[in-house]
Amino acid sequence: MKAVVIGAGAIGGYLAAMLDEAGHDVSLCVRTPFDELTLEEDGEVRKVAAKIVAEPGELNDGAGPVDLVVVATKAQDTGSARPWLEALVGPQTLVLMAQNGVEHEERVAAFELSGSVVPSIVYIAAERVAPGRVVHHYSSRMVLPDDAAGRRVAGYFSGTKLTVEIEPEFLTAAWRKLLSNVVANPVTALTLRRMGVFRDEAIRQLAITLLAEAIAVGRAAGAKFGDDEHERLLNQYARANPDSGSSMLYDRLAGRPLEHEYLTGAVVRAGERHGVATPLNAAILALLSAVDRTPIGRS
Repeated sequence: MKAVVIGAGAIGGYLAAMLDEAGHDVSLCVRTPFDELTLEEDGEVRKVAAKIVAEPGELNDGAGPVDLVVVATKAQDTGSARPWLEALVGPQTLVLMAQNGVEHEERVAAFELSGSVVPSIVYIAAERVAPGRVVHHYSSRMVLPDDAAGRRVAGYFSGTKLTVEIEPEFLTAAWRKLLSNVVANPVTALTLRRMGVFRDEAIRQLAITLLAEAIAVGRAAGAKFGDDEHERLLNQYARANPDSGSSMLYDRLAGRPLEHEYLTGAVVRAGERHGVATPLNAAILALLSAVDRTPIGRS
């Protein structure tokens, strides 16, 4: 089976390694070429047998569509995947969206792909420490919808370290992860503090209101949340290592574009569609948009 991963960050590199582990013919699409992909986990480093390509023309030798394409770019970089997708996707191709947020299908709708788009929820703690070098810290789990396409994708990772779960209530599961992302990511990025910030009572109250808005929107969108949803997340923050950060904090510190439009923005847009007010999330979105355009240390 031929599998192609678009995006050579931590998630893309890790999933490419899992597909190689499963015995597939793997290619990794990158912006800037590097010699090889390696994965470090459990104290061992192994070379991943993936072909590194920087242009669609380098793939397939004109052989046509592939079996599986994994889109593992940041959500805001989805447009950069279009030339690859147009070259690789046919009617039988599965397109796995390994990104944050709840708008996976919408992000590629304008591409008019003939294959099946499969959303996912990824729980993989990995880090790209250098081009082509991925370190896996902990957690290796992916959640897929309970449908024919989701089950087909799951089969590609059979026999690997990646635990794949088929979830009948996928929409609820996707919104549950988004709830965490629309609090931990924005608050740490805006305050430039790590998870210990949630031990401040004022920040805890801010988190409660952000969650209340997002939960109301999620329910309007069809998510089945319990009455204790916000308490579950707040307890999770309280147990978190106070010195750990978030991907949005790391992106801001590194001067990289933020994913706010696909996390907080997704809540605000869904609220508008369903008639649910989200004033605090809208304010957070405006602040994130402002700091996204202003590198740290500059006014």
